[in-house]
Amino acid sequence: MSNVTRPAISNISQHSAHGTTSTACARLHQTDDVLLPVELVMATMPDLQSAHGKIPLFSSAVAAGFPSPAHDYIEQQLDVHDLVVKHPAATFFVRAKGESMIGVGIYPHDVLVVDRALDAQHGDIVIAAVDGDMTVKQLITQPRLELRPANPAYPPIVLAASSDVQIFGVVTFVIHALRGRAI
Repeated sequence: MSNVTRPAISNISQHSAHGTTSTACARLHQTDDVLLPVELVMATMPDLQSAHGKIPLFSSAVAAGFPSPAHDYIEQQLDVHDLVVKHPAATFFVRAKGESMIGVGIYPHDVLVVDRALDAQHGDIVIAAVDGDMTVKQLITQPRLELRPANPAYPPIVLAASSDVQIFGVVTFVIHALRGRAI
Protein backbone atom coordinates (compact mmCIF):
# COMPACT_ATOMS: atom_id res chain seq x y z
CA MET A 1 0.00 0.00 0.00
CA SER A 2 1.32 3.41 -0.84
CA ASN A 3 1.71 6.08 1.77
CA VAL A 4 -1.33 8.28 1.45
CA THR A 5 -1.37 11.26 3.73
CA ARG A 6 -4.68 12.13 5.29
CA PRO A 7 -5.67 15.66 6.12
CA ALA A 8 -5.70 16.69 9.73
CA ILE A 9 -9.11 17.33 11.22
CA SER A 10 -8.47 21.07 11.16
CA ASN A 11 -7.74 20.88 7.40
CA ILE A 12 -11.00 19.01 6.78
CA SER A 13 -13.03 21.73 8.44
CA GLN A 14 -11.30 24.31 6.26
CA HIS A 15 -12.19 22.40 3.05
CA SER A 16 -15.86 22.28 3.91
CA ALA A 17 -17.21 26.08 3.74
CA HIS A 18 -23.83 -18.75 -7.98
CA GLY A 19 -26.35 -21.76 -8.08
CA THR A 20 -28.41 -23.34 -10.90
CA THR A 21 -31.98 -24.61 -11.00
CA SER A 22 -33.30 -27.94 -12.27
CA THR A 23 -36.87 -26.72 -12.79
CA ALA A 24 -38.17 -25.70 -16.19
CA CYS A 25 -39.07 -22.13 -15.28
CA ALA A 26 -37.97 -19.37 -12.99
CA ARG A 27 -40.89 -17.69 -11.26
CA LEU A 28 -41.26 -13.98 -10.64
CA HIS A 29 -44.02 -12.77 -8.36
CA GLN A 30 -46.30 -9.86 -9.13
CA THR A 31 -50.07 -9.59 -9.54
CA ASP A 32 -49.94 -12.13 -12.38
CA ASP A 33 -47.15 -14.72 -12.29
CA VAL A 34 -44.60 -14.39 -15.07
CA LEU A 35 -42.75 -17.54 -16.13
CA LEU A 36 -39.40 -17.32 -17.84
CA PRO A 37 -37.86 -20.46 -19.33
CA VAL A 38 -34.63 -21.25 -17.54
CA GLU A 39 -33.11 -22.15 -20.91
CA LEU A 40 -33.66 -18.54 -22.04
CA VAL A 41 -31.96 -17.14 -18.98
CA MET A 42 -29.14 -19.70 -18.83
CA ALA A 43 -28.39 -19.48 -22.58
CA THR A 44 -27.46 -15.85 -22.08
CA MET A 45 -25.04 -16.60 -19.24
CA PRO A 46 -21.53 -17.85 -19.99
CA ASP A 47 -19.90 -20.46 -17.78
CA LEU A 48 -19.24 -18.46 -14.63
CA GLN A 49 -16.35 -20.75 -13.66
CA SER A 50 -14.39 -19.67 -16.74
CA ALA A 51 -15.08 -15.98 -16.29
CA HIS A 52 -11.89 -15.44 -14.21
CA GLY A 53 -13.55 -13.26 -11.61
CA LYS A 54 -15.89 -11.54 -14.02
CA ILE A 55 -19.64 -11.89 -13.84
CA PRO A 56 -22.17 -11.22 -16.64
CA LEU A 57 -23.65 -7.71 -16.59
CA PHE A 58 -26.95 -7.58 -18.45
CA SER A 59 -27.71 -4.41 -20.39
CA SER A 60 -31.12 -3.85 -18.85
CA ALA A 61 -31.69 -3.02 -15.23
CA VAL A 62 -33.90 -5.13 -12.95
CA ALA A 63 -37.08 -3.40 -11.85
CA ALA A 64 -37.32 -2.99 -8.09
CA GLY A 65 -41.08 -2.52 -8.45
CA PHE A 66 -42.90 -4.58 -11.06
CA PRO A 67 -40.74 -7.05 -13.03
CA SER A 68 -40.44 -6.71 -16.77
CA PRO A 69 -39.58 -9.49 -19.27
CA ALA A 70 -35.92 -10.49 -19.17
CA HIS A 71 -33.65 -9.35 -21.97
CA ASP A 72 -31.17 -11.85 -23.38
CA TYR A 73 -28.33 -9.48 -24.08
CA ILE A 74 -25.19 -9.33 -21.98
CA GLU A 75 -23.63 -5.91 -22.19
CA GLN A 76 -20.22 -6.85 -20.85
CA GLN A 77 -18.38 -8.81 -18.21
CA LEU A 78 -18.25 -7.18 -14.81
CA ASP A 79 -15.33 -7.64 -12.47
CA VAL A 80 -16.63 -6.78 -9.02
CA HIS A 81 -13.17 -5.71 -7.93
CA ASP A 82 -13.00 -3.23 -10.81
CA LEU A 83 -16.41 -1.91 -9.82
CA VAL A 84 -15.66 -1.21 -6.18
CA VAL A 85 -11.90 -0.52 -6.16
CA LYS A 86 -10.94 2.68 -7.97
CA HIS A 87 -7.55 3.21 -6.28
CA PRO A 88 -6.06 -0.27 -5.60
CA ALA A 89 -2.96 0.98 -3.78
CA ALA A 90 -5.09 3.08 -1.44
CA THR A 91 -8.12 0.82 -0.87
CA PHE A 92 -8.80 -1.59 1.97
CA PHE A 93 -11.75 -3.62 3.28
CA VAL A 94 -12.98 -3.61 6.86
CA ARG A 95 -15.89 -5.39 8.55
CA ALA A 96 -18.49 -3.27 10.33
CA LYS A 97 -19.78 -3.99 13.80
CA GLY A 98 -22.53 -2.36 15.79
CA GLU A 99 -25.73 -0.68 14.67
CA SER A 100 -24.88 3.00 14.65
CA MET A 101 -24.96 3.24 10.82
CA ILE A 102 -28.04 1.17 9.91
CA GLY A 103 -29.78 4.29 8.62
CA VAL A 104 -27.41 4.39 5.63
CA GLY A 105 -27.47 0.61 5.05
CA ILE A 106 -24.41 -0.41 7.04
CA TYR A 107 -25.22 -3.40 9.23
CA PRO A 108 -23.15 -5.59 11.59
CA HIS A 109 -20.75 -7.86 9.64
CA ASP A 110 -21.01 -5.86 6.41
CA VAL A 111 -17.79 -5.40 4.47
CA LEU A 112 -16.92 -1.77 3.86
CA VAL A 113 -14.76 -0.71 0.92
CA VAL A 114 -12.61 2.19 2.07
CA ASP A 115 -10.67 4.47 -0.27
CA ARG A 116 -7.80 6.39 1.32
CA ALA A 117 -7.10 8.33 -1.88
CA LEU A 118 -10.28 10.38 -1.53
CA ASP A 119 -10.39 13.57 0.47
CA ALA A 120 -13.11 13.32 3.08
CA GLN A 121 -15.86 15.89 2.50
CA HIS A 122 -18.96 17.01 4.32
CA GLY A 123 -21.51 14.17 4.27
CA ASP A 124 -19.06 11.36 3.43
CA ILE A 125 -19.14 8.13 5.43
CA VAL A 126 -15.63 7.77 6.84
CA ILE A 127 -13.49 5.43 8.90
CA ALA A 128 -11.96 7.44 11.70
CA ALA A 129 -9.98 6.92 14.87
CA VAL A 130 -11.19 9.04 17.78
CA ASP A 131 -8.88 8.94 20.77
CA GLY A 132 -7.54 5.62 19.47
CA ASP A 133 -10.95 3.97 18.92
CA MET A 134 -11.97 3.11 15.33
CA THR A 135 -15.41 4.08 14.14
CA VAL A 136 -17.46 4.46 10.97
CA LYS A 137 -19.60 7.59 10.88
CA GLN A 138 -20.78 10.37 8.61
CA LEU A 139 -18.44 13.34 8.55
CA ILE A 140 -20.30 16.56 9.23
CA THR A 141 -18.38 19.80 8.88
CA GLN A 142 -21.17 22.37 9.16
CA PRO A 143 -22.43 23.97 11.32
CA ARG A 144 -20.04 22.16 13.66
CA LEU A 145 -17.44 19.46 13.12
CA GLU A 146 -18.76 16.04 14.16
CA LEU A 147 -18.91 12.35 13.32
CA ARG A 148 -22.60 11.57 13.05
CA PRO A 149 -24.18 8.12 13.42
CA ALA A 150 -27.08 7.09 11.18
CA ASN A 151 -29.16 5.74 14.03
CA PRO A 152 -30.95 8.05 16.47
CA ALA A 153 -30.10 5.71 19.37
CA TYR A 154 -26.49 6.90 19.19
CA PRO A 155 -25.16 10.40 19.88
CA PRO A 156 -22.87 12.28 17.49
CA ILE A 157 -19.18 12.61 18.31
CA VAL A 158 -18.52 16.34 18.45
CA LEU A 159 -14.96 17.13 17.44
CA ALA A 160 -13.08 19.98 19.05
CA ALA A 161 -9.91 21.42 17.53
CA SER A 162 -8.00 19.61 20.29
CA SER A 163 -9.64 16.21 19.50
CA ASP A 164 -7.28 13.34 18.67
CA VAL A 165 -8.93 12.32 15.38
CA GLN A 166 -7.52 10.65 12.28
CA ILE A 167 -9.56 10.02 9.15
CA PHE A 168 -8.43 6.72 7.56
CA GLY A 169 -10.54 6.91 4.42
CA VAL A 170 -13.91 7.33 2.76
CA VAL A 171 -16.34 4.40 2.60
CA THR A 172 -17.30 4.02 -1.07
CA PHE A 173 -19.24 0.72 -1.09
CA VAL A 174 -20.96 -1.58 1.40
CA ILE A 175 -21.14 -5.34 0.78
CA HIS A 176 -23.72 -7.28 2.76
CA ALA A 177 -25.35 -10.66 2.41
CA LEU A 178 -29.07 -10.81 1.71
CA ARG A 179 -29.26 -14.57 2.16
CA GLY A 180 -27.79 -16.63 4.94
CA ARG A 181 -25.04 -15.53 7.19
CA ALA A 182 -22.60 -12.70 6.85
CA ILE A 183 -19.98 -13.11 4.14
